[in-house]
Amino acid sequence: MHTDSQIQHLVDGYGNWVQQEGENKAGCSSGMTKNLFPYSAIFSPIQINRTTVKNRVVMAPMGNLDMAEETGRPSAKMLEYFFARAKGGCGLLTTGLIPISHGVDPTVTEPDKLSTFPRIDRTRTVMAGWRDLAQGVHAFGSQVYVQLTPGLGRVGPPMCVLTQMKFPKSASFNPNFYLPGVPCFPLTDAQLDRIVKNCGQAAADAKACLLDGVYLHGHEGYLLEQMTNRAFNRRKLGKYADPQRFGIELVKSIRKRAGDRYPIMYRIDLSLALNETYGADMKKIKSLKKFTNGRSIRETLNYMENLVKAGVDIFDVDLGCYDNWWLPHPPASMPAGCFLEVSEIVKKHFKEKGILSNAGVPVPVVAVGKLGYPDIAEKALRDGMCDMVMLGRPLLADENWCNKAYAGDVESIRPCIGCQEGCINEFIEGGHPQCAVNARTGFEDVFPLHMPKADTPKKIGVIGGGPGGIIFALNALERGHRVDLIEASDKLGGRIIPGSVPKIKFDIRNYLDYLRAAVKKAEKKEGFKLLLNQKASPEWIKKQNYDALVCAYGTKDVVPPFEGFDSVKSIQAVDLLVKPELLGDAKKIVIVGGGVVGCETAYWLAYEHGKDVSVVEMLPHMMQGACTANRGHLLHYMKEKNVSLYNCAKVVSFGKNRVNIVKNVSAGVPDPFNTWEPILPPNIDNPFAKKIDERKTKDMSLEADLVILALGGRADQSLFFELQKERAAKEIYNIGDSYAAGRVLEAARAAYRLALRI
Repeated sequence: MHTDSQIQHLVDGYGNWVQQEGENKAGCSSGMTKNLFPYSAIFSPIQINRTTVKNRVVMAPMGNLDMAEETGRPSAKMLEYFFARAKGGCGLLTTGLIPISHGVDPTVTEPDKLSTFPRIDRTRTVMAGWRDLAQGVHAFGSQVYVQLTPGLGRVGPPMCVLTQMKFPKSASFNPNFYLPGVPCFPLTDAQLDRIVKNCGQAAADAKACLLDGVYLHGHEGYLLEQMTNRAFNRRKLGKYADPQRFGIELVKSIRKRAGDRYPIMYRIDLSLALNETYGADMKKIKSLKKFTNGRSIRETLNYMENLVKAGVDIFDVDLGCYDNWWLPHPPASMPAGCFLEVSEIVKKHFKEKGILSNAGVPVPVVAVGKLGYPDIAEKALRDGMCDMVMLGRPLLADENWCNKAYAGDVESIRPCIGCQEGCINEFIEGGHPQCAVNARTGFEDVFPLHMPKADTPKKIGVIGGGPGGIIFALNALERGHRVDLIEASDKLGGRIIPGSVPKIKFDIRNYLDYLRAAVKKAEKKEGFKLLLNQKASPEWIKKQNYDALVCAYGTKDVVPPFEGFDSVKSIQAVDLLVKPELLGDAKKIVIVGGGVVGCETAYWLAYEHGKDVSVVEMLPHMMQGACTANRGHLLHYMKEKNVSLYNCAKVVSFGKNRVNIVKNVSAGVPDPFNTWEPILPPNIDNPFAKKIDERKTKDMSLEADLVILALGGRADQSLFFELQKERAAKEIYNIGDSYAAGRVLEAARAAYRLALRI
């Protein structure tokens, strides 16, 4: 089983990077600093084919699912979403993937020939939307490429088996990613020829619609990757048995229909990194054992050379696929600039071999992967590790990232927190792309660019200085209200204070700094007061004569009535994170609760403090509900660090330095370290799921010098109900965790929407 030493080095480092020294450099944590301002490299032009892009920032392709009309024509929602990023200064925008395989790949088409994707292939009725998109982007001096995908194949939703009576397709007989029990049947050469023809037509239509280029989606295990990687393409006969043939034919088809001067971009992974991720387990895991023969670095570089000969002008390059999802979708816990070594490998190879595009110019290499920190992006360009930088989620978090970086206003850039709840999970669960920290993302067509002034300014008391309270207070102030922000403790931040402590949570730390800086700026304005160390009792509140009250004061920690709980040393996870010295000399630690907080705490203790950690969770899956990439990264590297995970396990009592649990041991209990298959949304029935026999249990006793409770919090509505009963103000609202325990996503959305309408 082949492995590349350079890839192995990177993959290993994505787990233990927190043990390295350093800050504000690739492979480590990073802050929103401006040590390299002015950013002369970022904001310099670059030639692609025969066109010039005004700066080196590329907006990454992020699925525009459910952002088009039912015909597939880009809707006002999709247009305004892109216009905001063009106005924000981004040089080159790229759309999310647009399938060109309707009628061939059944996973891209919904019943009644509908699609969650925008379309460019259906009829001429869609063209007006694309022309409007192009012209709107051009008004700001930016360019936009449309990303074309030959299909999803094995990584497409297998619901087509039930809704269309059709099996998913792939390059060879491959298991479906979501339901490995569903086989994917090989596409015929004739079907692949049809996709090639469709690609040429889509490019011709894109050019006619004034779009500035096309962008082939050839990474991450989608259908183009499946055809061009021997891990998935094990065909023995036909012209497409050559794994390079399909990709090259697509490029030639584009060139034939759109001409030599039309830019072609190609997205590729230097390696699937599956062998390097799972090692010997590749041959043991049923859904992975066919995929051991992935492209080597040498083979990928050779393929890229041939793509350039066929007509590709520019590449962006990363690592991984769906089966190690945290690589192509690096979560908060991955280091900054995580793939810069990858882009550097390609750039050096092209330079050494003197590879030029058909236009006779160097082929730009775009770096991807957590580059939303201006200093790191600038240094990568100055050091020649890449030619452009691709920003995805940072441009959702702040559409004005480019303008602010250009002006040196870095401290006002709203940082991405890497949660992937709004940008990925939202559309997986049926919505459209949004952002946890930017409530306007995905609603640019609904919410105004600036908060409108209130018809009747009010005196508003905001109880709680967490994200929800701060966001509401700042937006209400912008509308002209007089605002008191009331916080019982001596610090702003609420639950994100402990959430910012582990090194893997440096993005949350950046967000906390951003919120505090915004409040500090607000304190200089008339009509705003910050009241720290102020308990918001009903009596005190009533004396303030507020016109409106907004409760956003958080949750109460959950402490179930465990038998013998007093016989062990215990602490809440959020308290320990704030005061790590309370760890003392504890060596063996049991965490009760395997949600996000419990697993992040376990990772922190294992990697940063060298502790022997066990996690107990009642549910079948650890971090259930978290984004696949976020949970996958933590689980994979906790296994590497020998953290013990007990799922389907219930704590029944405590003894002297003991945690007594009942663990379900039936065959239906999922492997808690399974990161190669996703957890399906709860509304999707999995007919292949093994039943968990509740009768098959085992009593176990875990040694514990310290027990950490990570059972989450419960909404504490008591103060809200008391204020409501006392009629403490004419208007009283309850948002954030004090309404329902949730995430930054829910708190930010509620706070923004309420501030807009109060």
